[in-house]
Amino acid sequence: MNGLSAPSLGVGTSVLGWDCHNHLFGPYADFPLAPDRSYTPPEALEAGHAAMLARQGLSHAVLVHPSAYGDDHSRLLSALDRHPHLRGVVVVRPGSPLPLAGLRARGVRAARFSHRSGAGTNFAGSAGIEDLRALTPALAEAGLHAEMWTDCQVLPEIAPLLRALPFPMVIDHMGGFDARAGVDQPGFKVLLDLVASGHVWVKLSAYRNTVGLDPELARPFQQRLLQANPERLLWGSDWPHLRIAPEPDVADLLATFRRWCGDAALERRVLMDNPQALYG
Repeated sequence: MNGLSAPSLGVGTSVLGWDCHNHLFGPYADFPLAPDRSYTPPEALEAGHAAMLARQGLSHAVLVHPSAYGDDHSRLLSALDRHPHLRGVVVVRPGSPLPLAGLRARGVRAARFSHRSGAGTNFAGSAGIEDLRALTPALAEAGLHAEMWTDCQVLPEIAPLLRALPFPMVIDHMGGFDARAGVDQPGFKVLLDLVASGHVWVKLSAYRNTVGLDPELARPFQQRLLQANPERLLWGSDWPHLRIAPEPDVADLLATFRRWCGDAALERRVLMDNPQALYG
């Protein structure tokens, strides 16, 4: 990427840290969006992504395939093929044209699924909970784990499935908790139990859960997750922060995580050790 020279992920590599949830869009002349999509984002290019990582002082990133690209993974795979400090998450359904075999060698580590409360919440181009059920054997054979965009309202109903998966499950956006309901809401308690078991990982990215609210409401949620199992936590900025106004500043998001963490050893575990173990 322009403006960033990152180390490889070999044994003994010195890694500065990971941002575990980013997206790339465009340039649309080369990587056009799917005609059937739920949203049309502005371009978020590799140079901007590199500058964002450098501003955070991080060296590695996980790119998540956006649903707006549908089944076309060329934008993601092009970046992975050229930048060894990146890892990828695909979106596939039974019958998708992208074969799972061989993706791990190209830097892909997971497939993403969506299961959220409310009618019409899954975007066109996304994969759902039934897709996860159907693809579980194939994902396991390909050496991939699963990631899920979900929320605390529906998490209790899918928790048995997540516990039974033969590979790790990563929950995006800090489990979609209700910031006003507090840490004792039933769905968040389920999330804590899943993390404590060691099978489920969580990305600590709380800003979507506090839009229009005091961001400090998210502090106790992060603290409870750290207490439950610091070895199963990751951090992700969610750059480029689609459909959020005003757009958060990535440096502020990372600084807030560190302030709420309050411990250098915990910071290193979440920003370096844990993602290196899962994605590296």
